[in-house]
Amino acid sequence: MPSGRRLDLLDPTPFDWDDSDLALGLARTYRWGGHSAWPLPLSVAQHSLTVMHVRAAACTAMGLTLPPVSALRELLHDAEEGLLGFDCISPLKPFLGDAFKTLSQKLEAAVFLRYGLPGWTPKEHAAHKLADRLAAASEAVHIAGWSAKEVQQTLKIAVPPLHDDPLQAIYGGIAWEPWPPALAAERFLAELDRLKANSD
Repeated sequence: MPSGRRLDLLDPTPFDWDDSDLALGLARTYRWGGHSAWPLPLSVAQHSLTVMHVRAAACTAMGLTLPPVSALRELLHDAEEGLLGFDCISPLKPFLGDAFKTLSQKLEAAVFLRYGLPGWTPKEHAAHKLADRLAAASEAVHIAGWSAKEVQQTLKIAVPPLHDDPLQAIYGGIAWEPWPPALAAERFLAELDRLKANSD
C-alpha cells in the first residue's frame, strides 16, 4: 500500500490499510471496464459518493435523515474493490466463480469490522440496491454512453436514469464528468473523515 502497510488478499485484516490507501485505491479503480464517453473513466470513489447522496436524497424525500453510520456504509459499499483494484463488470462475475466471491466477502468483512459498520438488514439492503441501480442507470447513460432503452433491455436496470448529477450541486463542475483520480481520492477521503467523526 502507499502507506507502507501490507494487505494479504487471501487473509485480510482490518489493519492492512489506512484511509488514504482506500481512497486512492477506489479513485484508481474504474467502473464500466474503464470505458467512458468522457476523456477520463469513472472511478469507484466517485460512484460511491453518488450512491451515498442518492440514498440520502431518498431518505430526505420521505421526511427522514440518513444516519451517519448508514451514510458511511453507503460510502463504503464497494470498498473491497478499492483494495483489490478491480471492479468486475457484471457479465464476468458468473465466470469468476465462488472463490472470487469468497475473496470479496472476506475483504468486505474486514472493511465492515474496521469502520464499525452494522450488517445490512433486508430493508436497508433493498434501499441501498435501489440507490446503487439508480446510480448505475445514470452512469450508463451520462458517462458510458448507453441509451436509456439499452439500460432497460440490455443491462436489465428498470429504474430510469437521473437527469441531474447529485454531485454537481455539492462540488460544482460539469454534470456527470468523471473526476481525475487525485480529486476523487481527496473528495472521498474528506467525506470518509466527516462521516467517521459523526458516526462515533
